[in-house]
Amino acid sequence: MPAIDDLLTEVDHLWGGPTTTKIRLPIIGCSALMLQANYERGTKDGDVLETDHLTPETRDRLLALAGQGSDLHARHRFYVDLVSGGLPFLPRAPVWRDVPDLNARLTHFRIEVLDVIDVVVSKLKRFHVNDQADIDAMVERDLVPHQRLIARFKAAVEAYEMDARIEELPKYIENLHRVERDMLGVSETDIDLPGWA
Repeated sequence: MPAIDDLLTEVDHLWGGPTTTKIRLPIIGCSALMLQANYERGTKDGDVLETDHLTPETRDRLLALAGQGSDLHARHRFYVDLVSGGLPFLPRAPVWRDVPDLNARLTHFRIEVLDVIDVVVSKLKRFHVNDQADIDAMVERDLVPHQRLIARFKAAVEAYEMDARIEELPKYIENLHRVERDMLGVSETDIDLPGWA
């Protein structure tokens, strides 16, 4: 069972109080992969994407209970980290998946995980050793169909086209080409950028 599964279950237990609607927690990164792809690797945190669903009070309480330096962090050796919605390299409309087994056990939260392909696309931004290992593990599990990867990558590029960060896109394309060539064993795909970029 992934570390984030245990941590979220305990946070839910400690949350207390009445619940009219479950609080949506969108999980990204390696933790999203571990919750949906029969995959585990050592990681110190579970990334929760900050959205409008997280009120400042909910955000503060979540970090107090399960953030870095909390009692739960010390006990589980794993903590919740909040990631600004503007940081990840994602399409404008990311694909989210339900986690039925986990959600059935939770009273206060509804966990959604970023789809495997969108996680892979987001990891092309940083592309550190662990990111590469995560992507390679998804490829080995046949969870990264090439055409779908390209479609989602292009959707993320479109989301960046009117953004000051467009100058970073050639590096992401280079990382995509490494995945195509070295992990998927296919030819590199030409990705068009606006002429002014």
